[in-house]
Amino acid sequence: MGSFLYFIISSLLSLLIWAIIISAIISWLVAFDVINLRNRFVYNVARFLEAVTRPVLAPFQRIIPPLGGVDISPIIVILILQGINRYLLPMIFQPLINVAG
Repeated sequence: MGSFLYFIISSLLSLLIWAIIISAIISWLVAFDVINLRNRFVYNVARFLEAVTRPVLAPFQRIIPPLGGVDISPIIVILILQGINRYLLPMIFQPLINVAG
């Protein structure tokens, strides 16, 4: 049971990291007018990614000001999520996996 929960949480964190990366790339493409939000598909994808990433990014965006007009909060959040995924989750779930395994 412990390894299953570890897999689910680790996978969700990885998906969230990818959502943050894709959301940042889409925002850059919109800002540089490579793609535009009048396209229904692009608008729906951007809105979905915004809804998924906003709850995670918003607290960091309130604390960390933009540096030279560049929002670095996605980078900070990705580093924190990677740390949780790589170091904290194995520390939490290792005893559960050893007992059950």
